[in-house]
Amino acid sequence: MVTIRLTGALPEGAKSLQWSYGWTYTAYVLTVHRDGDPQPTPVWLDGGQSSDPIVLDGPAPVVSRFQVAARYLRLGFTHIIPRGVDHVLFVLGLFLLTRGVRPLLVQVTAFTVAHSITLGLSIFGVVSVAPSVVEPLIAMSIAYVALENLVVQTLKPWRIVLVFAFGLLHGLGFAGALSHLGLPRSEFVTALVAFNLGVEAGQLAVIGAAFVLIGYWFGHRSWYRRRIVMPASLLIAAAGVYWTVERLAG
Repeated sequence: MVTIRLTGALPEGAKSLQWSYGWTYTAYVLTVHRDGDPQPTPVWLDGGQSSDPIVLDGPAPVVSRFQVAARYLRLGFTHIIPRGVDHVLFVLGLFLLTRGVRPLLVQVTAFTVAHSITLGLSIFGVVSVAPSVVEPLIAMSIAYVALENLVVQTLKPWRIVLVFAFGLLHGLGFAGALSHLGLPRSEFVTALVAFNLGVEAGQLAVIGAAFVLIGYWFGHRSWYRRRIVMPASLLIAAAGVYWTVERLAG
């Protein structure tokens, strides 16, 4: 995480400041500290985007709870689509083994409950695990789910337990991303819940797209496992192994 501090004399009569930074491809937070403000004002930007004018000689703009919720809902969603390729592949790994809606929902629910637990505990400072430990383990979870798809054809009871455990890991990864984005002190819980809901929306969008494009049309075919599940699981497993090695080396 990089913090940039700029200092300098303001031109006489200056009333506002606008900021733009084009060297990043992702969302980042610009935290505005001004004398007299009870707390810093966070401004979220995408790479290359210019901020709204920051008022220098008046009170900080009031950000409503709805605006905070909408912003963090969007950040949670974009953390999955399009930026969370590893999380997308994990969810697709769950989808490929399960043709029925109910078993898939059981897995997704277990994953959701688990990552919600560790996300909340991490943000509140109860649990802290270094990204150098969490990120390789997340990659391993992706590889495991995909490899298990190759050797079993139906959902086994232990899969739910493992998905829950993997959800705990992914929640720690979500917490790392959220800590970089920053949380407004005045709407801490609102932002946390909205981010989590955004993550869920992203995951459900992945599952919905996979069902519409693949499951609905081909899930009942006799060749579905041979032509779709096996090759796709091999690709996901290869990506998981690659990320594991890359993250351990880094």
